[in-house]
Amino acid sequence: MNRATPEAIRAAAGGRRLAFFLDYDGTLTPIVERPEDAVLDAATREALRKLAEHHPVAVVSGRDLDDVRARVGIEGLQYAGCHGFEIAGPRGNRVHGAAAAAAPQLAAAADQVARDTRGLPGVQLERKRFTLAVHYRRARESDVRAVREAVERAQARHPALRVTAGKKVFELQPDVDWDKGRAVLWLIDTLNLEDALPVYVGDDVTDEDAFRALAGRGLGIAVQEKPQPTAAQYALRDPGEVRTLLAGLA
Repeated sequence: MNRATPEAIRAAAGGRRLAFFLDYDGTLTPIVERPEDAVLDAATREALRKLAEHHPVAVVSGRDLDDVRARVGIEGLQYAGCHGFEIAGPRGNRVHGAAAAAAPQLAAAADQVARDTRGLPGVQLERKRFTLAVHYRRARESDVRAVREAVERAQARHPALRVTAGKKVFELQPDVDWDKGRAVLWLIDTLNLEDALPVYVGDDVTDEDAFRALAGRGLGIAVQEKPQPTAAQYALRDPGEVRTLLAGLA
Protein backbone atom coordinates (compact mmCIF):
# COMPACT_ATOMS: atom_id res chain seq x y z
CA MET A 1 0.00 0.00 0.00
CA ASN A 2 1.41 3.38 -1.01
CA ARG A 3 1.71 6.04 1.65
CA ALA A 4 -0.29 9.19 0.91
CA THR A 5 1.89 12.27 0.55
CA PRO A 6 1.11 15.73 -0.82
CA GLU A 7 3.44 15.01 -3.75
CA ALA A 8 1.68 11.73 -4.58
CA ILE A 9 -1.77 13.30 -4.45
CA ARG A 10 -0.75 16.25 -6.63
CA ALA A 11 0.87 13.91 -9.13
CA ALA A 12 -2.30 11.82 -9.31
CA ALA A 13 -4.36 14.98 -9.89
CA GLY A 14 -2.31 15.82 -12.98
CA GLY A 15 -3.23 19.48 -12.78
CA ARG A 16 -6.89 18.96 -11.91
CA ARG A 17 -8.32 20.66 -8.86
CA LEU A 18 -8.77 18.51 -5.76
CA ALA A 19 -11.93 17.95 -3.72
CA PHE A 20 -11.71 16.36 -0.27
CA PHE A 21 -14.21 14.12 1.54
CA LEU A 22 -13.22 13.25 5.10
CA ASP A 23 -14.56 10.92 7.74
CA TYR A 24 -14.50 12.24 11.34
CA ASP A 25 -13.97 9.56 14.01
CA GLY A 26 -10.70 7.70 13.53
CA THR A 27 -9.74 10.01 10.66
CA LEU A 28 -9.80 13.61 11.87
CA THR A 29 -9.85 12.55 15.53
CA PRO A 30 -8.48 9.46 17.28
CA ILE A 31 -10.82 6.64 18.26
CA VAL A 32 -11.81 7.16 21.91
CA GLU A 33 -13.59 5.12 24.57
CA ARG A 34 -16.73 7.29 24.47
CA PRO A 35 -17.97 8.91 21.22
CA GLU A 36 -18.75 12.17 23.01
CA ASP A 37 -15.04 12.56 23.81
CA ALA A 38 -13.90 12.72 20.16
CA VAL A 39 -12.81 16.37 20.04
CA LEU A 40 -11.15 17.94 17.02
CA ASP A 41 -7.83 19.48 18.03
CA ALA A 42 -6.91 23.04 17.12
CA ALA A 43 -4.12 22.05 14.71
CA THR A 44 -6.40 19.81 12.65
CA ARG A 45 -9.14 22.45 12.59
CA GLU A 46 -6.64 25.01 11.31
CA ALA A 47 -5.39 22.60 8.63
CA LEU A 48 -8.98 22.05 7.52
CA ARG A 49 -9.68 25.77 7.49
CA LYS A 50 -6.65 26.49 5.30
CA LEU A 51 -7.41 23.54 3.02
CA ALA A 52 -10.94 24.83 2.48
CA GLU A 53 -9.55 28.20 1.32
CA HIS A 54 -8.22 26.45 -1.79
CA HIS A 55 -10.27 23.26 -2.26
CA PRO A 56 -13.84 22.03 -1.73
CA VAL A 57 -14.00 20.09 1.57
CA ALA A 58 -16.78 17.88 2.93
CA VAL A 59 -16.94 15.93 6.19
CA VAL A 60 -18.86 12.66 5.78
CA SER A 61 -19.61 11.05 9.14
CA GLY A 62 -21.74 8.45 10.84
CA ARG A 63 -22.56 11.07 13.46
CA ASP A 64 -25.71 13.18 13.37
CA LEU A 65 -25.40 16.09 10.98
CA ASP A 66 -25.73 18.75 13.68
CA ASP A 67 -23.25 16.92 15.90
CA VAL A 68 -20.44 16.64 13.35
CA ARG A 69 -21.04 20.18 12.07
CA ALA A 70 -20.72 21.56 15.61
CA ARG A 71 -17.60 19.48 16.33
CA VAL A 72 -15.79 20.66 13.21
CA GLY A 73 -17.16 24.19 13.46
CA ILE A 74 -15.94 25.58 10.15
CA GLU A 75 -18.26 27.56 7.92
CA GLY A 76 -18.10 26.91 4.20
CA LEU A 77 -17.54 23.16 4.45
CA GLN A 78 -20.12 20.62 3.32
CA TYR A 79 -21.36 18.15 5.95
CA ALA A 80 -23.02 14.75 5.64
CA GLY A 81 -24.34 13.01 8.75
CA CYS A 82 -25.70 9.55 9.57
CA HIS A 83 -23.59 7.98 6.80
CA GLY A 84 -25.08 10.37 4.27
CA PHE A 85 -28.77 9.99 5.12
CA GLU A 86 -28.75 13.74 5.87
CA ILE A 87 -26.56 16.19 3.95
CA ALA A 88 -26.09 19.93 4.35
CA GLY A 89 -25.81 20.92 0.70
CA PRO A 90 -25.50 24.29 -1.02
CA ARG A 91 -29.29 24.57 -1.31
CA GLY A 92 -30.22 23.42 2.19
CA ASN A 93 -30.39 20.06 3.91
CA ARG A 94 -31.16 16.89 1.98
CA VAL A 95 -32.85 14.10 3.94
CA HIS A 96 -33.18 10.65 2.38
CA GLY A 97 -36.93 10.02 2.19
CA ALA A 98 -36.77 6.29 2.87
CA ALA A 99 -34.58 6.91 5.90
CA ALA A 100 -37.12 9.33 7.30
CA ALA A 101 -39.90 6.78 6.71
CA ALA A 102 -37.99 4.18 8.72
CA ALA A 103 -37.66 6.47 11.76
CA PRO A 104 -40.56 4.92 13.74
CA GLN A 105 -39.09 1.41 13.35
CA LEU A 106 -35.68 2.72 14.35
CA ALA A 107 -37.11 4.26 17.52
CA ALA A 108 -38.87 1.02 18.45
CA ALA A 109 -35.74 -1.01 17.73
CA ALA A 110 -33.66 1.34 19.88
CA ASP A 111 -36.03 0.83 22.80
CA GLN A 112 -35.79 -2.94 22.37
CA VAL A 113 -31.98 -2.94 22.24
CA ALA A 114 -31.85 -0.72 25.31
CA ARG A 115 -33.97 -3.21 27.25
CA ASP A 116 -31.99 -6.22 26.03
CA THR A 117 -28.59 -4.74 26.87
CA ARG A 118 -29.50 -3.06 30.14
CA GLY A 119 -27.67 -5.68 32.19
CA LEU A 120 -24.47 -5.59 30.12
CA PRO A 121 -21.94 -3.18 31.66
CA GLY A 122 -19.96 -0.98 29.31
CA VAL A 123 -22.45 -1.09 26.45
CA GLN A 124 -23.33 2.40 25.22
CA LEU A 125 -26.24 3.24 22.94
CA GLU A 126 -25.87 6.32 20.77
CA ARG A 127 -29.23 7.30 19.33
CA LYS A 128 -29.00 9.38 16.18
CA ARG A 129 -31.64 10.78 13.88
CA PHE A 130 -31.44 7.96 11.33
CA THR A 131 -29.24 5.32 12.97
CA LEU A 132 -28.62 3.61 16.29
CA ALA A 133 -25.01 2.87 17.24
CA VAL A 134 -24.42 0.23 19.90
CA HIS A 135 -20.87 0.66 21.20
CA TYR A 136 -19.20 -2.23 23.02
CA ARG A 137 -15.61 -0.94 23.29
CA ARG A 138 -15.91 -0.82 27.09
CA ALA A 139 -17.98 -4.00 27.39
CA ARG A 140 -16.68 -7.36 28.57
CA GLU A 141 -15.41 -9.56 25.76
CA SER A 142 -17.73 -12.30 26.97
CA ASP A 143 -20.74 -10.01 26.39
CA VAL A 144 -20.04 -9.10 22.76
CA ARG A 145 -22.05 -12.03 21.42
CA ALA A 146 -25.03 -11.01 23.55
CA VAL A 147 -24.77 -7.46 22.24
CA ARG A 148 -24.74 -8.66 18.63
CA GLU A 149 -27.70 -10.95 19.24
CA ALA A 150 -29.68 -8.11 20.83
CA VAL A 151 -29.10 -5.96 17.74
CA GLU A 152 -29.99 -8.83 15.41
CA ARG A 153 -33.22 -9.56 17.29
CA ALA A 154 -34.26 -5.94 16.97
CA GLN A 155 -33.54 -6.01 13.25
CA ALA A 156 -35.56 -9.20 12.83
CA ARG A 157 -38.59 -7.49 14.38
CA HIS A 158 -38.09 -4.35 12.30
CA PRO A 159 -37.36 -5.38 8.68
CA ALA A 160 -37.05 -1.79 7.44
CA LEU A 161 -33.65 -1.78 9.17
CA ARG A 162 -30.31 -3.44 8.54
CA VAL A 163 -27.31 -4.23 10.75
CA THR A 164 -23.82 -2.97 9.98
CA ALA A 165 -20.63 -3.35 11.98
CA GLY A 166 -17.65 -1.08 12.56
CA LYS A 167 -14.85 -0.64 15.06
CA LYS A 168 -16.30 -2.00 18.32
CA VAL A 169 -19.82 -0.97 17.27
CA PHE A 170 -22.93 -2.51 15.76
CA GLU A 171 -25.32 -0.18 14.03
CA LEU A 172 -28.97 -0.28 13.00
CA GLN A 173 -29.83 1.91 10.04
CA PRO A 174 -32.53 2.09 7.34
CA ASP A 175 -32.24 -0.76 4.86
CA VAL A 176 -32.09 1.40 1.74
CA ASP A 177 -29.69 1.60 -1.17
CA TRP A 178 -27.67 4.47 0.27
CA ASP A 179 -24.29 4.80 1.95
CA LYS A 180 -21.28 7.10 2.25
CA GLY A 181 -20.25 6.32 -1.31
CA ARG A 182 -23.57 7.36 -2.79
CA ALA A 183 -23.57 10.46 -0.59
CA VAL A 184 -20.15 11.46 -1.95
CA LEU A 185 -21.30 10.94 -5.54
CA TRP A 186 -24.37 13.09 -4.82
CA LEU A 187 -22.14 15.86 -3.42
CA ILE A 188 -19.83 15.67 -6.45
CA ASP A 189 -22.82 16.14 -8.77
CA THR A 190 -24.51 18.82 -6.66
CA LEU A 191 -21.32 20.85 -6.20
CA ASN A 192 -20.35 20.55 -9.90
CA LEU A 193 -17.10 18.78 -9.12
CA GLU A 194 -17.05 16.49 -12.15
CA ASP A 195 -13.77 18.03 -13.33
CA ALA A 196 -12.08 17.63 -9.92
CA LEU A 197 -10.17 14.68 -8.48
CA PRO A 198 -12.15 13.56 -5.42
CA VAL A 199 -10.04 12.34 -2.49
CA TYR A 200 -11.77 10.37 0.27
CA VAL A 201 -10.07 9.71 3.61
CA GLY A 202 -11.59 7.25 6.10
CA ASP A 203 -10.75 4.50 8.56
CA ASP A 204 -13.73 2.18 8.98
CA VAL A 205 -15.87 -0.38 7.18
CA THR A 206 -18.46 2.20 6.11
CA ASP A 207 -15.73 4.21 4.39
CA GLU A 208 -15.05 1.30 2.07
CA ASP A 209 -18.34 2.15 0.31
CA ALA A 210 -16.84 5.53 -0.59
CA PHE A 211 -13.53 4.00 -1.70
CA ARG A 212 -15.43 1.66 -4.03
CA ALA A 213 -17.71 4.42 -5.33
CA LEU A 214 -14.69 6.49 -6.35
CA ALA A 215 -12.81 3.63 -8.01
CA GLY A 216 -11.59 4.80 -11.39
CA ARG A 217 -12.52 8.43 -10.81
CA GLY A 218 -10.91 9.41 -7.50
CA LEU A 219 -8.51 8.42 -4.74
CA GLY A 220 -9.13 6.57 -1.49
CA ILE A 221 -6.87 6.94 1.54
CA ALA A 222 -7.37 4.37 4.31
CA VAL A 223 -6.35 5.31 7.85
CA GLN A 224 -5.08 2.12 9.47
CA GLU A 225 -2.42 1.31 12.07
CA LYS A 226 -1.72 -2.06 10.44
CA PRO A 227 -2.19 -2.97 6.77
CA GLN A 228 -5.63 -4.44 6.12
CA PRO A 229 -7.59 -5.28 2.96
CA THR A 230 -9.11 -2.12 1.52
CA ALA A 231 -10.39 -0.66 -1.74
CA ALA A 232 -8.28 2.46 -1.10
CA GLN A 233 -5.14 3.13 -3.12
CA TYR A 234 -3.21 4.91 -0.37
CA ALA A 235 -2.81 4.64 3.39
CA LEU A 236 -1.96 6.71 6.44
CA ARG A 237 -1.35 5.40 9.95
CA ASP A 238 -3.37 7.74 12.16
CA PRO A 239 -5.18 11.10 12.40
CA GLY A 240 -1.85 12.83 13.02
CA GLU A 241 -0.67 11.77 9.58
CA VAL A 242 -4.01 12.87 8.12
CA ARG A 243 -3.48 16.33 9.62
CA THR A 244 0.03 16.50 8.16
CA LEU A 245 -1.25 15.52 4.72
CA LEU A 246 -4.05 18.09 4.74
CA ALA A 247 -1.70 20.81 5.93
CA GLY A 248 0.73 19.94 3.16
CA LEU A 249 -2.02 20.18 0.56
CA ALA A 250 -3.52 23.41 1.87
